[in-house]
Amino acid sequence: MRRLTALLLLAVALAGCSSDDTTPSANFFAGGVDAFQKKIDSEHGKPVVVNKWASWCGPCRLEFPLFRKEAEKRKGQVVFIGVNSNDSRKDAEDFLKEEPVPFKHFSDPKLEIAASFNAVQAFPSTAFYGSDGKLEFVHQGPFTTEQQLAEAIDQYAR
Repeated sequence: MRRLTALLLLAVALAGCSSDDTTPSANFFAGGVDAFQKKIDSEHGKPVVVNKWASWCGPCRLEFPLFRKEAEKRKGQVVFIGVNSNDSRKDAEDFLKEEPVPFKHFSDPKLEIAASFNAVQAFPSTAFYGSDGKLEFVHQGPFTTEQQLAEAIDQYAR
């Protein structure tokens, strides 16, 4: 009986831990293409930068610190959204533990969200939406410097 009680208490404690809002899964929005478009629409009045990435993509990994820095610098002025495409949720969550960024992501295993902003081919890709919600430009491939990313944000995310 003691052993059963101990196991039950352990199960309850572990279940409580998994509901913590700081877990990596808290970094993901729910939904697919429709939810993504609603998120873009809900940010009307602010420019939006969307970074499509995958945990297995070397160039994506290299540019993540650039997005983290720019998102921190532009907090409240520009909205950043990640789109994890053609990847497993577990691998994406593990990567976000290694390289946390101050914005949330959509899971896009079949590239459906990426297709909605013409970013299926290249990894990574970055879409820039104006404050009117209109797609302004899609950059195919990685940004290699923070200055390069900052200039693109200034030019297209207005």
